[in-house]
Amino acid sequence: MAERESRGAERPAGGPQAADGRAIRVLLVDDHQVVRRGLRTFLEVQDDIEVVGEAGDGDEGVARAEELRPDVVLMDVRMPGTDGIEALRKLRALDNTAKVLIVTSFTEQRTVVPALRAGASGYVYKDVDPDALAAAIRSVHAGHVLLQPEVAGALLAQDEPGGGQGRGTSLTEREREVLGLIADGRSNREIARALVLSEKTVKTHVSNILMKLDLADRTQAALWAVRHGLSG
Repeated sequence: MAERESRGAERPAGGPQAADGRAIRVLLVDDHQVVRRGLRTFLEVQDDIEVVGEAGDGDEGVARAEELRPDVVLMDVRMPGTDGIEALRKLRALDNTAKVLIVTSFTEQRTVVPALRAGASGYVYKDVDPDALAAAIRSVHAGHVLLQPEVAGALLAQDEPGGGQGRGTSLTEREREVLGLIADGRSNREIARALVLSEKTVKTHVSNILMKLDLADRTQAALWAVRHGLSG
C-alpha cells in the first residue's frame, strides 16, 4: 500500500485545480480494501483530486489524517473498533480541519443524524455515481454542506428535541437571510456580496445565529436551515 500511496502522491496534477491552485488531497477510510481500491482507481484519474493515503479503521484514519493533513476524508460509518462517527469526533477534538464526507451503504436515520452532528460535511451512499462522488468531494472542499435527497429527507423527518423551531423565532429577518445563504453553501464573502454587507457584519450575523440556535458551527446551522425550510 505504501508503494501505491507514493505513486499517487507523485502523480503530476493537471487540468482544473482546487481554488488555491493545487489538487484536492483525499484520504480514504474504509475497512474493505476492495472499496478503497475502487475509490482510488476512480479518483486517481481526476485531474484535480489526489489520493494521499488510506486507512482501514477509525483509529488509523484519525492517525493518518493527523499525519497527512488531507483536505477531504472519505469516511465509512460502520468499521471494526472505532467507527466513523467516533473517528469524526476525535478529528474535531484535535481541531483537524479536513472536511469529512461520509460514504456508506447504511441509510438509517439513526446513522445519518449522529454523523452530521459529529461534524460531517456531507453524506452520500456507496452506490453514488462516480462523477457525482467527485463533484461531492469538490463541493465539501469548497465549504458546502452536501446531502443526497434521501439524507435530507431523514433530517426533515426527524423530530428535534427541545423545540428547535421555537428558537428560530428569535432570529431577525436579516439573520434568516444569512442563514438561508449558509445553507446554500455560500461563504461569508459571497453572503456579503449578495446582501450588500461587509464581511465583518456577516461574521457578526453568523455568530448571533449560532448563539441563538445553540449550534456549534456553520455545518449545524446549514442543517438546521434545511430542516426548517430556509434553504434555497
